Amino acid sequence: MADHAIPHFQNDPGVPSIRVGAREFMCMGASPPFDHPHIFLDMGSDDEIICSYCSTLYKFDAKLDSREADPAACAVAA
Repeated sequence: MADHAIPHFQNDPGVPSIRVGAREFMCMGASPPFDHPHIFLDMGSDDEIICSYCSTLYKFDAKLDSREADPAACAVAA
């Protein structure tokens, strides 16, 4: 599988919000085959954004690496 240049996150656990270490990333909803179109999200200078497909709230956390998430199960391995 090709390496993701942009971090990808998903919400298999079904949590209402996910803390991530990137302000620009792809949301894929859930793991395939239950994923939605992988959409690019950009928080800009804000600290949170909601995915328009799955309504997951993503919150920026500077303590996390750009490919890390909390819960950790939400980070998609490259």
